[in-house]
Amino acid sequence: MTGRRGKSRRHRRMRIVTVVAVSFLVLLTAGAGWLYLRLNGNISTFDADGLSKNRPDAAAAGQNVLVIGSDSRAGDNSRLGGGEGDVGRSDTAFLLHVYDDREHAVAVSIPRDTLVDIPPCRLPDGGWTEERRHVMFNSAFSVGDAVKGNPACTQNTVERLTGLRVDHTVVVDFAGFSSMTSAVGGVEVCVPSDVYAGDLNPHLGRRGDLLFAKGRQHVSGQRALDYVRVRHGIGDGSDIGRIQRQQAFVSAMIKKVRSQGFNPGTLLPLADAATKSMTVDPGLGSAQKMLSFAMSLKKVDLRDMKFVTLPWRYDGNRVAIVQPEADALWAALKADRPLGGADPGPGRPSPSATPAAESVSGDGVKVYVLNGTDVSGLAARAAASLEGHGFTVTGTATARGRDAATTVIEFGPGEAAGARTLARLFPGAYVRGTAGSGVALTLGRDYAAAPAASPSTGPSSAAPSGTPAPGLLSADALEKPRSADDDPCANLSFG
Repeated sequence: MTGRRGKSRRHRRMRIVTVVAVSFLVLLTAGAGWLYLRLNGNISTFDADGLSKNRPDAAAAGQNVLVIGSDSRAGDNSRLGGGEGDVGRSDTAFLLHVYDDREHAVAVSIPRDTLVDIPPCRLPDGGWTEERRHVMFNSAFSVGDAVKGNPACTQNTVERLTGLRVDHTVVVDFAGFSSMTSAVGGVEVCVPSDVYAGDLNPHLGRRGDLLFAKGRQHVSGQRALDYVRVRHGIGDGSDIGRIQRQQAFVSAMIKKVRSQGFNPGTLLPLADAATKSMTVDPGLGSAQKMLSFAMSLKKVDLRDMKFVTLPWRYDGNRVAIVQPEADALWAALKADRPLGGADPGPGRPSPSATPAAESVSGDGVKVYVLNGTDVSGLAARAAASLEGHGFTVTGTATARGRDAATTVIEFGPGEAAGARTLARLFPGAYVRGTAGSGVALTLGRDYAAAPAASPSTGPSSAAPSGTPAPGLLSADALEKPRSADDDPCANLSFG
């Protein structure tokens, strides 16, 4: 009898354990279902009927995703500051190309003031606009004056500009960006000088409160949004400089998320914030589709996630596209090839084999040389070497800052070709356009540390002069790429 009672108690305990286990699984499943429904309910999609009927063919390899930052002040965005009105505006945009091997990716920023042709776009009432030529890129998003903007029009414009088919489009608004930075616990940024409220809002009419003290710091929420939006009073005050800081911020955010691993305590709030903030194309219109796409990127290492800016120059107070470099960039992405050099296999960027620096002729190019380090005589030595290559050195001086890590080449309107020629002697130099005139070379510690402290006499990172081969892009046609694992203070425009 005792044995039967003992066995009965053991069976009862087994049944209790089984019931608890099953109940627990049911609760977990219900919880997952609730979370799935919640994330699904967060996601908004835009009308695909607004996409052009004359689109580029689908790429044979790789995938292209257009990411648009919207600064609409509607809804929750109104409390985050900025301009007035409910019309959706595009504050930033980049085209992300994910290579076919799913181990490399590059994001190409498109300056909002870039002069482009906007193809016919669908209006909220169902009508279509006429094509508009030589207008600012960010105006495409505002076509139709809709609260959530016109993502389809921006996608049409990018496809016309690049010749690439955009597989997916994602719009992220102010409020969502702020929430996502809070969900990951903030990220580290670098501020080159004190920034005040009047720098963020020039219409304030006064200096205002201190927003950021000079130096490294962690930001999240409203402060993170202010950091990526500020333009005046920091760096060179240009939108290009702001793009560089935005690239640094996105890099730091990716690094922060990766460092935390698959921690539900972080990922669930992040997923909730992200899906609430996004408007996507129907192809990403569910939590399952978004998760599937996100998981396809998990093998991309931080050092293999690159950020560049569309080759550009100033055109008055607007930005013009530099050719043929821009077309070579799009051709490289369309072919799923690296941005410079021989093809090592689909999606595997590597340095190229290029001509020697001895072949560089600076005939007709005038350069002003500055020493951005504390190494005495560096500018004079570089000037002598440049003159040996036929460059005309208009003068030498010491830069205001003496701690430049990277050599910088700056060029004014009409000087892009001279800057590209100069860049062939300085592999790894950071090349950017400015509103000023002429070509200026600011030497960094990388140049000071090079053998003999002279322009490269070995292989340059540039391709031969003339039009690059189809699908290949010379490295000097782009500003120095940023990797997602770069230091947050590196490669920023500090003016």
